[in-house]
Amino acid sequence: MYRKSKWKCGYNLVVLGHGNNEKSVPQILIRDLKFEKKSLAKLMFSPDQENHPSKAPVKYGELIVLGYNGSLPNGDRGRRKSRFALFKRPKANGVKPSTVHIACTPQAAKIGRSTESPIDFVVTDTVPGSQSNSDTQSVQSTISRFACRIICERNPPFTARIYAAGFDSSKNIFLGEKAAKWKTSDGQMDGLTTNGVLVMHPRNGFTEDSKPGVWREISVCGNVFSLRETRSAQQRGKMVDNETNQLQDGSLIDLCGATLLWRTAEGLSRTPTVKHLEALRQEINAARPQCPVGFNTLAFPSMKRKDVVDEKQPWVYLNCGHVHGYHNWGNKEERDGKDRECPMCRSVGPYVPLWLGCEAGFYVDAGPPTHAFSPCGHVCSEKTTAYWSQIPLPHGTHTFHAACPFCAHQLAGEQGYIRLIFQGPLD
Repeated sequence: MYRKSKWKCGYNLVVLGHGNNEKSVPQILIRDLKFEKKSLAKLMFSPDQENHPSKAPVKYGELIVLGYNGSLPNGDRGRRKSRFALFKRPKANGVKPSTVHIACTPQAAKIGRSTESPIDFVVTDTVPGSQSNSDTQSVQSTISRFACRIICERNPPFTARIYAAGFDSSKNIFLGEKAAKWKTSDGQMDGLTTNGVLVMHPRNGFTEDSKPGVWREISVCGNVFSLRETRSAQQRGKMVDNETNQLQDGSLIDLCGATLLWRTAEGLSRTPTVKHLEALRQEINAARPQCPVGFNTLAFPSMKRKDVVDEKQPWVYLNCGHVHGYHNWGNKEERDGKDRECPMCRSVGPYVPLWLGCEAGFYVDAGPPTHAFSPCGHVCSEKTTAYWSQIPLPHGTHTFHAACPFCAHQLAGEQGYIRLIFQGPLD
């Protein structure tokens, strides 16, 4: 058990997953900032900012949950949302290790709940393609309670570091009876959460030149280890001395049930905005793409209606990339599932509606939406589809696969994405 220092304080952020009841809600606690050197409480703004309140507070970055296209299925409410921004708090509340106790039973300590005061951010287990929060609540969560915390430096460059496990409302860290734990050479206690906190830092940052890094596991003290044989194995991996727990723009954090993308404030400043994506949508619609069969004009629906199929909605044949409106051509009863024959090239394969990727934080560039993930049909730039199609995301206890960041569906096909072929107006 770790105790919060009375002379260190910080910024709290917690992510939770759903269990079968309120008491089993798993959580991720994020604590921000190094300890305060002044005895007086620091104001939210510097003196200059106080005289000029129009100046925005310092932003460290944002956590974005993979599998949601701009918001939760039923909308973002309170602490339950698809992304969370970390800002500089009025005063620091960093923590340090203190007394270590061995609890006889888990019942001896309070179990974390989503209503507790340390919690700033709540997220359910991600179910690929879920259309409502009820889709996730029936799933037995695999995220550890108080799964992790993040500490951010108050001064530039505002370095953020991640640690496994978090503090509960009694300011203690409790690890499960079966969780791996040990004493370090300097006498400190260290350990891992039951199913682990995994981190992957992309090479070359989060840009159009990004390449996937190596997944590692982070301990309570922030040490870096190679992965265990399975997520819940009691034998920890080997320590990786030449790597740190410092997050960088584009780092992925996996909690065995939900995966988060960390974007720094600087990185977000180079990312396309929602307004830019809306301008691209209008530009595509202004080109008046047509269905080669019905000759009707196609149009992507408003980003506010990103989950509702519209009568002008573009559809695509995933094997060839030809874009059509919805029609019944080539829909033969003997064909299994959703496979259809493209009237342009006669290739047979899935036929799905196209959806614009509305979560700007997932884009690695500001390129036009010319490609779509397969089999879900989410549309974004070519380099964005190429990047996510090569990222192995943890799945279950010991497998990895690439998935669409907008809906978490496992990618299929040779590349996991296709180039879209639109037909322009005949006039």
